[in-house]
Amino acid sequence: MMAGVPEQVDSSAQRTLDDAATPTTRWGLTVLDWVRVGLLVAGVLCVLTGLLPREEAEANLRRIGPLLLFLGSVIVLAELTRQAKVFDVIAHRLAILGRGNYPALFLLCVLFAAATTILLNLDTTAVLITPVMLALAVPARIPALPLAMTTLWLANTASLLLPVSNLTNLLAADRVALDATGFAARMWAPQLVSLLASMLCLWVWYWRRGRRDDDHYTPPEPIRPRSGSERVLFYTTAGACVLFILAIPVVGDSIGVAAALAAVLAVLAFAIFDRESLRWSLFPWQLLVFVVGLFLVVPTLGRLGLSDLMHTLIGDDSGAAGAFRAAGAGAALSNVANNLPAYTAGEAVVPVEHHNQLLALLIGTNLAPIVTPWGSLATLLCLEFCRTHGLRIPMTRFVLTGLGLAVIATAGAVGALLLTG
Repeated sequence: MMAGVPEQVDSSAQRTLDDAATPTTRWGLTVLDWVRVGLLVAGVLCVLTGLLPREEAEANLRRIGPLLLFLGSVIVLAELTRQAKVFDVIAHRLAILGRGNYPALFLLCVLFAAATTILLNLDTTAVLITPVMLALAVPARIPALPLAMTTLWLANTASLLLPVSNLTNLLAADRVALDATGFAARMWAPQLVSLLASMLCLWVWYWRRGRRDDDHYTPPEPIRPRSGSERVLFYTTAGACVLFILAIPVVGDSIGVAAALAAVLAVLAFAIFDRESLRWSLFPWQLLVFVVGLFLVVPTLGRLGLSDLMHTLIGDDSGAAGAFRAAGAGAALSNVANNLPAYTAGEAVVPVEHHNQLLALLIGTNLAPIVTPWGSLATLLCLEFCRTHGLRIPMTRFVLTGLGLAVIATAGAVGALLLTG
């Protein structure tokens, strides 16, 4: 077994976004929670002091209202699905299907992480799939680092295809007036290039024979529901996820309503068969507070000079040069600050008719936040979860390999966007 891998992964720690983050401080809040609350307080002060006009603040909040409904609902759905052991069953079945062959396991893990990111969203992959992968490493005697990096990277680099894959996608799809099928038709080529680049870099830097000790791993025993109530919860939550996924191409702007209905179905099942698992911590208030605070603070910073800086970096060119500049600016600012404020700051200065430039900005902010630990919320939370569960990721290696993938994937995806556009 690889040094630093915990002998077991505490299932009680495999909880929501907050539980996967940093240790709690006073009043049971984590350091990240205090940052989120502070960001919201700063945003409210921006409105109260007039730095951000009240009308603009209200318009921003109306815009993100449906996004908050989607985000809150899909996190609850994903967490209850995890509690019903759907993710665990899938991960163990994939490892069994690989039959001890590392290349086969690699392809199956990439498929699992990418599909979760694309169909649910990147935070589900980073926070809920990561503990599943770490738990899988123990019985199968698989080094944990390749599994963790697969989920961490694909949480970001597989988040281009559908509006639901990333909050920034929902914003971009609204800006360019594309429904789920139209957005996928526009972004399939960049997503394919990004996935291929991720697979190449993962194999060369983390999965190949020189990076592990053994040629084969031990297939784990399958996980099965142990009682009638567990079977009901398993099939109900899995069915709710499937219904939500099937609804994505047809619901258009009502994706938040579809996610809410799927979450309600899962909650009702738990209310009947496992009421003790329904707790207030299921609701991801921390993430919603963070998003609201961002959409008050970033526009204020834009008025104070951030928009001028982003305009200088991105420029007004609607052609290939402008697209690559936008992607580069989004990638750089994401790793300096965070990808969500980087996208919103860039979106504010991209002309409405420059669709390619806006989507290139989206590519930069989605794919590149894997160089610094704070580049995206998914990256930050996945790293924190690994740290709190005994898996050390060498930071020099993390930064250098992340930089390599960010450059390759971002440049390739923007090129694919321009060629197919």
